[in-house]
This record gives sequence, C-alpha cells and structure tokens, in this order.
Amino acid sequence: MNRYPLWKYLVIAVALIVATIYTLPNFFGETPAVQISSTRQSIPVDTALMGRIEDALKANKLAPDGMYLDGTSLKVRFKDTDTQIKARDVIQQALGDNYIIALNLLAASPTWMSQIKANPMFLGLDLRGGVHFLLQVDMKAALDKTMERYSGDIRRELKNKQVRYGTITRTGNNLVLQLRDKETLNSAADIIARQLPVLMQNSDDASYKLTLTLKPEEITRLQGDAVKQNITTLHNRVNELGVAEPIIQQAGADRIVVQLPGVQDTAKAKDILGRTATLEVRMVEDDQGKMAEAMAGNVPAGYDLLDELTPRGPTKILVKKDVELTGDNINDAQPGFDQNGAPAVNINLDSAGASIFRQVTAENIGKRMAMILVEKGKSEVVTAPVIRSEIGGGRVEISGSMNAAEANDVALLLRAGSLAAPMQIIEERTIGPSLGKDNIDKGFHSTMWGFAAIAVFMFIYYRVFGVISALSLGCNLLFLVAILSMLQATLTLPGIAAIALTLGMAIDSNVLINERIREELRHGFPPASAIQAGYQHAWATIIDSNVTSLIAGLALLIFGSGPVRGFAVVHCLGILTSMFSSVFVSRGLVNLWYGRKRRLSSISIGQIWKPQQ
Repeated sequence: MNRYPLWKYLVIAVALIVATIYTLPNFFGETPAVQISSTRQSIPVDTALMGRIEDALKANKLAPDGMYLDGTSLKVRFKDTDTQIKARDVIQQALGDNYIIALNLLAASPTWMSQIKANPMFLGLDLRGGVHFLLQVDMKAALDKTMERYSGDIRRELKNKQVRYGTITRTGNNLVLQLRDKETLNSAADIIARQLPVLMQNSDDASYKLTLTLKPEEITRLQGDAVKQNITTLHNRVNELGVAEPIIQQAGADRIVVQLPGVQDTAKAKDILGRTATLEVRMVEDDQGKMAEAMAGNVPAGYDLLDELTPRGPTKILVKKDVELTGDNINDAQPGFDQNGAPAVNINLDSAGASIFRQVTAENIGKRMAMILVEKGKSEVVTAPVIRSEIGGGRVEISGSMNAAEANDVALLLRAGSLAAPMQIIEERTIGPSLGKDNIDKGFHSTMWGFAAIAVFMFIYYRVFGVISALSLGCNLLFLVAILSMLQATLTLPGIAAIALTLGMAIDSNVLINERIREELRHGFPPASAIQAGYQHAWATIIDSNVTSLIAGLALLIFGSGPVRGFAVVHCLGILTSMFSSVFVSRGLVNLWYGRKRRLSSISIGQIWKPQQ
C-alpha cells in the first residue's frame, strides 16, 4: 500500500544527485583571471592564440592555473590578483590592440564541473557591488538627424528629376517645400511619394506649398532603432570593463538601464559609456617610393602610416592626412552581397555626404579610398577599396577581399562606432563590494535561520513526519538552487527573498498532508490507510493553492520589470520544485520508513486530539 516501485526511487535518487552536482559550484568561490576576446569577428580566438599566450607568460616566468576557450573568448586563471595584473600587462604587450584584455573573476569550481556546464549563479549588482546607470536617449536629436537626411534626399531627387523648387524649410517635425506652380507641386508630390513613402504629404494649392511629415509608425521605428543601436554600442564598450554579466536593457520608450556588477570605478565606466568614435574617409597613397620611405621610419609630410587589418593579418598602409568625409555623413551601414554574390557592406549617406562622395569618387577613379575608425586618439583602417567609377545617389557599396564575418564587422564599426543619439545620465548609483557581501551574508542567514525555525517546529509538532517534512524542504531548496544554476540566472536580493518565501510556502503542503493524515487517524483509519488517504486527499488542495500562487507569480513575471521579474522567476520555480519535493519526495521517504513494515500499528505524527463524545 505504502511502497514505491523501484523506478520512482531511482527518479528521486537521480534528481538529488544531479541537483547536488549543479548546486556545488556556488560554494567554491571565485579565482582571479584574465579574459581575452577579439575586437572583430574576423580575428580568431583559438588554440593558436592559446599557444602565443602560454609562450609569453612562460617567458616572463608567470604560471597560470588553467586556460580554456569559452565561446568567443579565452580565459586564463591565476592564483592571486598580483599575478593576474602582471599577466594582463604581459598579454596586452604580446597581443597588441587587436584584442580586448580584461580582468575578471571566474568560478573556482573543478574543471569537470565546467565541462558539464555546472556553473554557479551570477551575482547581481546588489550582491556583488558595482555601478547602476539610467540613461535617457535624446529622441529629438535622433529625429532632427533623420529629418535633415530626408531634406537632403528630397533636394537630390528633385534635382535628378529636373523639378525646380524654391526652398525647403523645417518647422518642428515638418518639412515645407515651396514650389512655383501647381504643375511642379504635383510632380514633386509624385516623386516624393514614390521615392520616400515614409513621408505623409499635405499640399496647399493656393500657396504651392507641400508639407511633409513622418508617418507615426516611422517615428516609432526610428526611436526604437536609436535605442537598439545605442544598446549595441554600449554592449561593445562594456567588454573593455571585463564585466562577467552586464545588464544593458531598454526601460521604457527612450531609456536604457546599464548595470555593471563588479565595477567600482564610476569615472571609468562613465568614460567608456559616453565615448564617441568617429569615422574618416581619406585617400590612400600607393606610391611605392613614399611607402618605402614611410616604412623606413621617415613618414612624408602630409601622410600617416596606419594599420590595416586584412585576412592575412595586420599590414601597414599610407594615407593622406586630408579628410574627405566623416562618419557624421553616414546614416546607416548594413552587411549584404554585391551583384556577384560576394559579401559587401551597403552604406547610406546623407545629402551632403552623397555630394562629397560623388565628387571624390569622380576625381579618383582607379585609386584606393581608406575608411578609418578613430577612437581614443588611435586610427585604424577598416577597409580600403578601389574606386571603380563615380558613385552618386548617397548609396555606397563596399566589396572586395572580405568574408561574411568581416562584412558584419565593417558594418558594425561604421554604424555603431558612435551612438545613434546622445544620452544623458539621469540616475546613478554605486554599490560597494562590502555592502554586496553584507547583503549576501544577511540573505544567507535569513534563509538559514528561517529554515532552522521551520524544521524545529516541524520536529516538535509532527515528530517523525516533521523530520520527513524538513528533509523534503531541504530537497526543495537543493532543487531550486540547482535549477537557477543550470539556467545561469542572476541572483539578486529580491531573489534571495523569494527563496526564503518559497521555504515558508513549501512547508504548507507538508502541513496539509500531515494534518490530513491526523484527520484520517481520528476517524479510526489504520495507520497505513491513513497515510495513503492523507496524501491522496491533500493533493487536490495542494494543487489549488499552488496554482493560484503560480498565477500571481506569472503575472509579476509578465508585467513586472527589473527586481520584480527576478523575484517572480525564483518564486515560480520555487512553487514547481515545492510541489515535487513536498509530495513526491516526502512520500518516498515515508514509504522507506514505514512501508517496510507489513503490519503498521502506529506512526509518529505528534499528538492526535480526538473530539469528545
């Protein structure tokens, strides 16, 4: 009656073993490490790079505690922070500026655990310390830039179609085009409708004015794209800080939340988040005599000797100092394919940039043009294609000896080297590591003492069944931490609160079961039958109470944000694990203890009060 088949005991045993393995990494702590990642997809992080780093460290008598590839980065462990800092300087000198070398902290769990993806949970800002920024994107500046671009596009299209117009003035978010008569008004309206369908038109036949404004859905798209591009740029920049799990996410229509756990240097974080990168277009000097002179260390006046990254590795290139075009004239850059199916980058210029680019390309056919990214005072040639013909229309295609990954790199650098729209910091918080450690200690102690208090109460009130209830509650905590570790969740202070709340809610199921068993005993059922009936009849009530709590948790998960969502995730997972442990696991323990007796005369479940006759 109260016996499980073997397969159910095996399920419980396997679940406990797996949960133990995936919970253990949270107790090993962290070790200092250096993280190496590439600045571009086309520069590999592979075993060859591992060899270069090993040789550099050995030459400087530095011994790492371990080295392994993790996705697109290489991580090297060290025994202490002094060795970590020395190794960082050695690796930076050996690899140059093509890689991002960042200090980091890695889990100190054994390698075999990492190989089976048994990693600890990430710690949030309130537990590890760090900086929190709330940034607001200047949507007006993004919209102004777009309207200026469309103004130039209109001028270019009307000029190409030989439609004469007066002036184009800007009033708010509207462009007002003055025409000379009704015929040109209709012609201009027809051209703009075909070439720029995102603009709504309102014509005044009396004054021959055409008012243009962006469609509401286009404004929404532009604002969304501005936030997304800024988020992409911020992600690229925080890599330099070596943050293990940065949180960069949209908060509302025009705000971005940036949380950098483990970063204490607020000034450095501000500098990186607000950094601007510029793009310059210059002409390449292919004269071999001047190139040889520059390579010999004597760069001719009016030229710069820069690095160019190619599939064969970094090479030197000689470019003129005169800047023909800047990145301010680039509206967009996307990877694509040319007419031969080869990877290419498609660039969209504004009207001023289109005019300049047409003139430059017309005057330099057959020559090379270098596109240079300038950041932190350092210039690097992104690509240097040959000009085949005059390029007009504001749409430029760059192709050549590049693969798909390099095309993505170039497009990203061209469009995300700087922010799509300015941002200002409207909220800033710094949490010190000591406060984070204090939060962890308090959260751990509150959970531990809460568990102990519940266990003592259950021991006293339900005797053996109280012990079984406490053991199943411990299994519930083990399952919950293991699942959070498997999901690589970020544990925050609200998450710890949800764990403590889960313990209090999980014991309710065992209380319902124990009281139902007591009730069956009071009604005169034999102990074995009372156990079976107690679990069977309590199940419906347990389902009802947990489902209602789960609905509330899902509502918090769907409609909440930030700490509320973190609380909701732990809360929902805790409900599911509590249903498994309080019913399935506890019944297995009861069956092990009492099911081996053929004739069960009594059970230890505390004092049973019978109603007076």
